[in-house]
Amino acid sequence: MSKKKKGRQLHKTLVEQILDKAKISYEQLAFATHEAGDVQEMEVDETKLDQHTIYKTLVAEGKTTGPVVGVIPLDNHLDLKKLAKASGNKKVNMVPLKELVKTTGYEHGANTPVGIWEKLKYPIYFDNTAKEQGTIIVSSGQIGRSVKVNAEAVCQLVHGEFVDLLEAE
Repeated sequence: MSKKKKGRQLHKTLVEQILDKAKISYEQLAFATHEAGDVQEMEVDETKLDQHTIYKTLVAEGKTTGPVVGVIPLDNHLDLKKLAKASGNKKVNMVPLKELVKTTGYEHGANTPVGIWEKLKYPIYFDNTAKEQGTIIVSSGQIGRSVKVNAEAVCQLVHGEFVDLLEAE
């Protein structure tokens, strides 16, 4: 019986191992992906999962701080001026796709606040909606793999900050 159960469980990503070590509970999630241009994108069944609970990890760069990370809902847009202000920069620009792996160690679609903090200690900012929602879904460092986790616990783990990061609708 235990062999069957173990066979259905996904292997643990580095992010999941970090969460285990920090004693932060999470739920493993796997999503199908498809190629869209130069990148892989998740396929989300909106009848089963609200896209507003899935968060993307975006990386920008400022002259004062270097790379900074914004974590926002998948269905929203990052306001670069708000990220710049929160991070103490006059202005920030998105890191170009071709520079992403060199900057974070992760390819587009696999960037994760947990892994980026563990490896690089970049400043990380979560949009306030994450705190309001309580439980969010973030990448676990591999395309198509995510974790459902408590937003405040992850923010504390990565020494992050909750701020307003969303573009006005």
